[in-house]
Amino acid sequence: MNKNQESFIHTFFKLESSGGIVLLVAAVLAFVFANTPLQSYYALFLDIPVEIRIGTFEIAKPLLLWINDGLMALFFFFITLELKREILQGELTDKRNIILPALGAVGGMVVPGLIYTFFNAADPIAMKGWAVPVVTSLPFSLAILSLLGERVPTGIKVFLTSLAIFTDIGAIILIALLYTASVSVFSLVVVACCIFILVWLNKRNPEAKSPYILMGIVMWVAMLKSGVHATLAGVILALFIPMVSKQDASRSPLKSIADDLHCVVAFFVLPIFAFANAGINISGIGLDYVLHDVPLGIALGLFVGKQVGIFGICWLAVQCKLLNCPRGCPGRPCTVPQRLAGSALQ
Repeated sequence: MNKNQESFIHTFFKLESSGGIVLLVAAVLAFVFANTPLQSYYALFLDIPVEIRIGTFEIAKPLLLWINDGLMALFFFFITLELKREILQGELTDKRNIILPALGAVGGMVVPGLIYTFFNAADPIAMKGWAVPVVTSLPFSLAILSLLGERVPTGIKVFLTSLAIFTDIGAIILIALLYTASVSVFSLVVVACCIFILVWLNKRNPEAKSPYILMGIVMWVAMLKSGVHATLAGVILALFIPMVSKQDASRSPLKSIADDLHCVVAFFVLPIFAFANAGINISGIGLDYVLHDVPLGIALGLFVGKQVGIFGICWLAVQCKLLNCPRGCPGRPCTVPQRLAGSALQ
Protein backbone atom coordinates (compact mmCIF):
# COMPACT_ATOMS: atom_id res chain seq x y z
CA MET A 1 0.00 0.00 0.00
CA ASN A 2 1.52 3.35 -1.02
CA LYS A 3 1.52 6.60 0.93
CA ASN A 4 -1.32 8.07 -1.11
CA GLN A 5 -3.57 5.10 -0.28
CA GLU A 6 -2.64 5.34 3.40
CA SER A 7 -3.42 9.04 3.35
CA PHE A 8 -6.80 8.47 1.67
CA ILE A 9 -7.88 5.79 4.15
CA HIS A 10 -6.70 7.87 7.12
CA THR A 11 -8.60 10.90 5.81
CA PHE A 12 -11.71 8.86 5.06
CA PHE A 13 -12.00 7.50 8.57
CA LYS A 14 -11.64 11.02 9.98
CA LEU A 15 -14.38 12.47 7.81
CA GLU A 16 -17.41 13.59 9.80
CA SER A 17 -19.76 11.93 7.34
CA SER A 18 -17.83 8.67 6.83
CA GLY A 19 -19.86 6.70 9.37
CA GLY A 20 -23.09 7.81 7.72
CA ILE A 21 -21.74 6.94 4.27
CA VAL A 22 -20.82 3.40 5.36
CA LEU A 23 -24.25 2.89 6.96
CA LEU A 24 -26.13 4.09 3.88
CA VAL A 25 -24.00 1.92 1.58
CA ALA A 26 -24.86 -1.08 3.78
CA ALA A 27 -28.55 -0.19 3.55
CA VAL A 28 -28.41 0.07 -0.25
CA LEU A 29 -26.64 -3.30 -0.45
CA ALA A 30 -29.35 -4.88 1.70
CA PHE A 31 -32.06 -3.47 -0.58
CA VAL A 32 -30.23 -4.83 -3.64
CA PHE A 33 -29.81 -8.27 -2.05
CA ALA A 34 -33.49 -8.39 -1.08
CA ASN A 35 -34.73 -7.56 -4.60
CA THR A 36 -32.45 -9.69 -6.78
CA PRO A 37 -31.81 -13.43 -7.13
CA LEU A 38 -29.48 -13.00 -4.14
CA GLN A 39 -32.57 -12.70 -1.91
CA SER A 40 -32.47 -16.35 -0.85
CA TYR A 41 -28.85 -16.01 0.31
CA TYR A 42 -29.71 -12.81 2.17
CA ALA A 43 -32.55 -14.57 4.00
CA LEU A 44 -30.33 -17.56 4.84
CA PHE A 45 -27.70 -15.20 6.25
CA LEU A 46 -30.20 -13.48 8.58
CA ASP A 47 -31.69 -16.82 9.66
CA ILE A 48 -28.37 -18.38 10.67
CA PRO A 49 -29.04 -19.99 14.08
CA VAL A 50 -26.68 -18.72 16.78
CA GLU A 51 -26.73 -20.41 20.20
CA ILE A 52 -24.99 -19.96 23.53
CA ARG A 53 -25.49 -22.86 25.92
CA ILE A 54 -24.20 -23.37 29.46
CA GLY A 55 -25.72 -26.51 30.99
CA THR A 56 -29.50 -26.13 30.82
CA PHE A 57 -29.24 -22.39 30.20
CA GLU A 58 -29.36 -21.33 26.56
CA ILE A 59 -29.89 -18.36 24.30
CA ALA A 60 -30.87 -19.51 20.83
CA LYS A 61 -31.83 -16.92 18.23
CA PRO A 62 -31.39 -16.31 14.50
CA LEU A 63 -28.61 -13.92 13.58
CA LEU A 64 -31.07 -11.08 12.87
CA LEU A 65 -32.27 -11.04 16.48
CA TRP A 66 -28.71 -11.17 17.82
CA ILE A 67 -28.03 -8.04 15.77
CA ASN A 68 -31.20 -6.22 16.85
CA ASP A 69 -31.05 -7.23 20.52
CA GLY A 70 -27.28 -7.51 21.02
CA LEU A 71 -25.45 -5.07 18.76
CA MET A 72 -28.13 -2.43 19.21
CA ALA A 73 -27.79 -2.69 22.98
CA LEU A 74 -24.15 -1.72 22.42
CA PHE A 75 -25.26 1.16 20.21
CA PHE A 76 -27.72 2.45 22.81
CA PHE A 77 -25.03 2.10 25.47
CA PHE A 78 -22.68 4.25 23.40
CA ILE A 79 -25.22 6.89 22.43
CA THR A 80 -26.44 7.20 26.04
CA LEU A 81 -22.84 7.71 27.17
CA GLU A 82 -22.58 10.61 24.72
CA LEU A 83 -25.92 12.03 25.84
CA LYS A 84 -24.79 11.83 29.47
CA ARG A 85 -21.57 13.65 28.56
CA GLU A 86 -23.60 16.41 26.92
CA ILE A 87 -25.82 16.69 30.00
CA LEU A 88 -22.87 16.93 32.40
CA GLN A 89 -20.41 18.99 30.36
CA GLY A 90 -21.93 20.06 27.06
CA GLU A 91 -24.88 21.70 25.40
CA LEU A 92 -27.40 20.05 27.74
CA THR A 93 -25.89 21.30 31.02
CA ASP A 94 -28.70 23.84 30.97
CA LYS A 95 -31.67 21.66 31.91
CA ARG A 96 -33.97 23.81 29.78
CA ASN A 97 -32.14 22.46 26.74
CA ILE A 98 -33.20 18.94 27.77
CA ILE A 99 -36.88 19.83 28.14
CA LEU A 100 -37.30 20.99 24.53
CA PRO A 101 -36.17 17.73 22.84
CA ALA A 102 -38.09 15.77 25.49
CA LEU A 103 -41.28 17.68 24.60
CA GLY A 104 -40.53 17.16 20.92
CA ALA A 105 -40.16 13.44 21.53
CA VAL A 106 -43.59 13.33 23.17
CA GLY A 107 -45.15 15.15 20.22
CA GLY A 108 -43.26 12.90 17.79
CA MET A 109 -44.78 9.85 19.44
CA VAL A 110 -48.33 11.00 20.17
CA VAL A 111 -49.27 12.58 16.82
CA PRO A 112 -48.08 9.65 14.61
CA GLY A 113 -49.91 7.27 16.95
CA LEU A 114 -53.11 9.31 16.61
CA ILE A 115 -52.82 9.40 12.80
CA TYR A 116 -52.38 5.62 12.67
CA THR A 117 -55.36 5.22 15.01
CA PHE A 118 -57.50 7.47 12.80
CA PHE A 119 -57.02 5.11 9.84
CA ASN A 120 -57.21 1.81 11.72
CA ALA A 121 -59.46 2.33 14.77
CA ALA A 122 -62.14 0.08 13.33
CA ASP A 123 -59.78 -2.88 12.89
CA PRO A 124 -58.65 -4.46 16.20
CA ILE A 125 -55.99 -6.56 14.42
CA ALA A 126 -54.53 -3.57 12.58
CA MET A 127 -54.50 -1.54 15.82
CA LYS A 128 -51.81 -3.85 17.16
CA GLY A 129 -49.39 -2.05 14.84
CA TRP A 130 -49.95 1.43 16.30
CA ALA A 131 -46.40 1.52 17.74
CA VAL A 132 -44.73 1.29 14.30
CA PRO A 133 -45.02 5.01 13.39
CA VAL A 134 -44.26 5.98 17.01
CA VAL A 135 -40.68 4.69 16.80
CA THR A 136 -37.83 6.71 15.26
CA SER A 137 -35.02 4.81 13.53
CA LEU A 138 -32.20 6.40 15.52
CA PRO A 139 -29.25 4.90 13.55
CA PHE A 140 -30.65 6.07 10.21
CA SER A 141 -31.58 9.46 11.67
CA LEU A 142 -28.01 10.02 12.83
CA ALA A 143 -26.60 8.79 9.53
CA ILE A 144 -28.64 11.29 7.50
CA LEU A 145 -27.73 14.07 9.92
CA SER A 146 -24.02 13.21 9.73
CA LEU A 147 -24.02 13.57 5.94
CA LEU A 148 -24.77 17.29 6.36
CA GLY A 149 -21.49 17.70 8.24
CA GLU A 150 -20.58 21.12 9.62
CA ARG A 151 -23.44 22.79 7.75
CA VAL A 152 -25.65 21.90 10.73
CA PRO A 153 -24.84 23.85 13.94
CA THR A 154 -23.81 21.81 16.98
CA GLY A 155 -26.80 22.92 19.04
CA ILE A 156 -29.25 21.64 16.43
CA LYS A 157 -27.34 18.36 16.08
CA VAL A 158 -27.44 17.80 19.83
CA PHE A 159 -31.14 18.72 19.90
CA LEU A 160 -32.02 16.26 17.12
CA THR A 161 -29.84 13.51 18.62
CA SER A 162 -31.43 14.00 22.05
CA LEU A 163 -34.88 14.04 20.48
CA ALA A 164 -34.26 10.76 18.64
CA ILE A 165 -32.86 9.10 21.77
CA PHE A 166 -35.80 10.21 23.94
CA THR A 167 -38.24 9.00 21.27
CA ASP A 168 -36.57 5.60 20.98
CA ILE A 169 -36.34 5.09 24.74
CA GLY A 170 -39.98 6.14 25.15
CA ALA A 171 -41.08 3.79 22.38
CA ILE A 172 -39.07 0.90 23.84
CA ILE A 173 -40.70 1.44 27.24
CA LEU A 174 -44.18 1.62 25.69
CA ILE A 175 -43.59 -1.57 23.70
CA ALA A 176 -42.22 -3.30 26.79
CA LEU A 177 -45.29 -2.33 28.82
CA LEU A 178 -47.99 -2.91 26.20
CA TYR A 179 -46.64 -5.54 23.80
CA THR A 180 -44.84 -7.97 26.10
CA ALA A 181 -47.01 -11.08 26.32
CA SER A 182 -45.31 -12.60 29.37
CA VAL A 183 -42.75 -11.23 31.79
CA SER A 184 -40.26 -13.26 33.80
CA VAL A 185 -40.35 -11.89 37.33
CA PHE A 186 -37.14 -13.74 38.23
CA SER A 187 -35.27 -12.12 35.33
CA LEU A 188 -36.51 -8.67 36.35
CA VAL A 189 -35.28 -9.33 39.89
CA VAL A 190 -31.85 -10.13 38.42
CA VAL A 191 -32.00 -6.82 36.50
CA ALA A 192 -32.84 -4.99 39.74
CA CYS A 193 -29.89 -6.67 41.49
CA CYS A 194 -27.60 -5.60 38.64
CA ILE A 195 -28.80 -2.01 39.01
CA PHE A 196 -28.13 -2.13 42.76
CA ILE A 197 -24.58 -3.36 42.10
CA LEU A 198 -24.09 -0.66 39.45
CA VAL A 199 -25.13 2.00 41.99
CA TRP A 200 -22.53 0.59 44.40
CA LEU A 201 -19.87 0.51 41.67
CA ASN A 202 -20.66 4.10 40.71
CA LYS A 203 -20.18 5.21 44.33
CA ARG A 204 -16.95 3.23 44.61
CA ASN A 205 -15.79 4.38 41.19
CA PRO A 206 -13.21 1.64 40.52
CA GLU A 207 -10.45 2.15 37.95
CA ALA A 208 -11.19 -1.15 36.18
CA LYS A 209 -13.89 -1.24 33.50
CA SER A 210 -14.39 -5.00 33.77
CA PRO A 211 -16.95 -4.91 36.66
CA TYR A 212 -19.19 -2.64 34.58
CA ILE A 213 -18.79 -4.86 31.52
CA LEU A 214 -19.65 -7.96 33.57
CA MET A 215 -22.75 -6.34 35.08
CA GLY A 216 -23.79 -5.10 31.64
CA ILE A 217 -23.61 -8.60 30.16
CA VAL A 218 -25.54 -10.15 33.06
CA MET A 219 -28.17 -7.41 32.90
CA TRP A 220 -28.51 -7.77 29.11
CA VAL A 221 -29.08 -11.54 29.41
CA ALA A 222 -31.61 -11.02 32.21
CA MET A 223 -33.42 -8.31 30.25
CA LEU A 224 -33.51 -10.57 27.20
CA LYS A 225 -35.00 -13.44 29.23
CA SER A 226 -37.46 -11.14 30.99
CA GLY A 227 -39.40 -10.39 27.81
CA VAL A 228 -38.54 -6.67 27.96
CA HIS A 229 -36.57 -5.16 25.07
CA ALA A 230 -32.92 -6.03 25.75
CA THR A 231 -31.54 -2.75 24.35
CA LEU A 232 -32.72 -1.05 27.56
CA ALA A 233 -29.81 -2.77 29.32
CA GLY A 234 -27.39 -0.62 27.33
CA VAL A 235 -29.20 2.56 28.33
CA ILE A 236 -29.27 1.62 32.02
CA LEU A 237 -25.61 0.60 32.10
CA ALA A 238 -24.47 3.88 30.51
CA LEU A 239 -26.21 5.91 33.21
CA PHE A 240 -23.92 4.47 35.89
CA ILE A 241 -20.56 4.89 34.13
CA PRO A 242 -18.67 7.59 36.11
CA MET A 243 -17.91 10.84 34.33
CA VAL A 244 -14.79 11.55 36.42
CA SER A 245 -12.49 9.09 38.19
CA LYS A 246 -12.20 9.58 41.95
CA GLN A 247 -8.63 8.32 41.85
CA ASP A 248 -7.56 10.77 39.13
CA ALA A 249 -9.73 13.81 38.39
CA SER A 250 -8.07 14.24 34.99
CA ARG A 251 -9.39 10.86 33.82
CA SER A 252 -12.92 10.19 32.58
CA PRO A 253 -14.05 6.53 32.46
CA LEU A 254 -17.09 7.60 30.47
CA LYS A 255 -15.06 9.44 27.83
CA SER A 256 -12.52 6.62 27.66
CA ILE A 257 -15.19 3.97 27.00
CA ALA A 258 -17.02 6.20 24.51
CA ASP A 259 -13.81 6.87 22.59
CA ASP A 260 -13.01 3.13 22.51
CA LEU A 261 -16.45 2.38 21.08
CA HIS A 262 -16.49 5.21 18.54
CA CYS A 263 -15.14 3.32 15.51
CA VAL A 264 -16.76 0.02 16.54
CA VAL A 265 -20.22 1.58 16.55
CA ALA A 266 -19.77 3.80 13.49
CA PHE A 267 -18.05 1.31 11.20
CA PHE A 268 -19.32 -2.06 12.42
CA VAL A 269 -22.46 -1.98 14.60
CA LEU A 270 -24.48 0.52 12.56
CA PRO A 271 -23.61 -0.85 9.08
CA ILE A 272 -24.41 -4.41 10.22
CA PHE A 273 -27.73 -3.18 11.66
CA ALA A 274 -28.53 -1.37 8.41
CA PHE A 275 -27.64 -4.38 6.27
CA ALA A 276 -29.80 -6.68 8.42
CA ASN A 277 -32.87 -4.44 8.53
CA ALA A 278 -33.01 -2.48 5.27
CA GLY A 279 -33.57 -5.49 3.01
CA ILE A 280 -37.21 -4.87 2.11
CA ASN A 281 -38.54 -6.91 -0.80
CA ILE A 282 -40.85 -4.71 -2.87
CA SER A 283 -41.71 -7.25 -5.57
CA GLY A 284 -45.42 -7.84 -5.88
CA ILE A 285 -46.37 -4.67 -4.02
CA GLY A 286 -49.20 -2.95 -5.88
CA LEU A 287 -51.17 0.23 -5.35
CA ASP A 288 -53.76 -1.64 -3.28
CA TYR A 289 -51.07 -2.53 -0.75
CA VAL A 290 -49.78 1.05 -0.57
CA LEU A 291 -53.25 2.54 -0.07
CA HIS A 292 -54.30 0.02 2.57
CA ASP A 293 -55.15 1.61 5.93
CA VAL A 294 -52.17 0.04 7.73
CA PRO A 295 -49.33 1.21 5.43
CA LEU A 296 -51.15 4.50 4.85
CA GLY A 297 -51.41 5.11 8.60
CA ILE A 298 -47.74 4.24 9.06
CA ALA A 299 -46.53 6.38 6.13
CA LEU A 300 -48.58 9.44 7.06
CA GLY A 301 -47.76 8.97 10.73
CA LEU A 302 -44.03 8.99 10.00
CA PHE A 303 -43.94 11.58 7.22
CA VAL A 304 -46.61 14.00 8.46
CA GLY A 305 -47.17 13.08 12.09
CA LYS A 306 -43.51 13.30 13.08
CA GLN A 307 -43.11 16.77 11.58
CA VAL A 308 -46.36 18.13 13.00
CA GLY A 309 -45.87 16.56 16.43
CA ILE A 310 -42.22 17.49 16.93
CA PHE A 311 -42.12 20.95 15.37
CA GLY A 312 -45.62 21.84 16.54
CA ILE A 313 -45.02 21.30 20.25
CA CYS A 314 -41.50 22.82 20.09
CA TRP A 315 -42.78 25.87 18.20
CA LEU A 316 -45.55 26.32 20.77
CA ALA A 317 -43.10 26.10 23.70
CA VAL A 318 -40.76 28.65 22.08
CA GLN A 319 -43.58 31.02 21.09
CA CYS A 320 -44.91 30.94 24.64
CA LYS A 321 -41.36 31.86 25.77
CA LEU A 322 -41.22 28.79 27.99
CA LEU A 323 -38.04 27.50 26.30
CA ASN A 324 -35.35 28.69 23.89
CA CYS A 325 -34.46 27.38 20.44
CA PRO A 326 -31.28 25.28 20.18
CA ARG A 327 -28.07 27.21 19.58
CA GLY A 328 -27.54 27.90 15.90
CA CYS A 329 -31.19 28.50 15.07
CA PRO A 330 -32.02 31.84 13.39
CA GLY A 331 -31.79 34.56 16.00
CA ARG A 332 -29.65 32.49 18.32
CA PRO A 333 -26.01 32.19 17.16
CA CYS A 334 -23.99 29.04 17.75
CA THR A 335 -21.22 29.93 20.23
CA VAL A 336 -20.36 26.53 21.64
CA PRO A 337 -17.37 24.51 20.35
CA GLN A 338 -18.10 22.36 17.31
CA ARG A 339 -18.16 19.08 19.23
CA LEU A 340 -20.95 16.62 18.67
CA ALA A 341 -22.46 13.86 20.75
CA GLY A 342 -22.59 10.56 18.89
CA SER A 343 -20.22 8.50 16.78
CA ALA A 344 -22.26 8.80 13.62
CA LEU A 345 -22.14 12.59 13.99
CA GLN A 346 -18.40 13.11 14.56
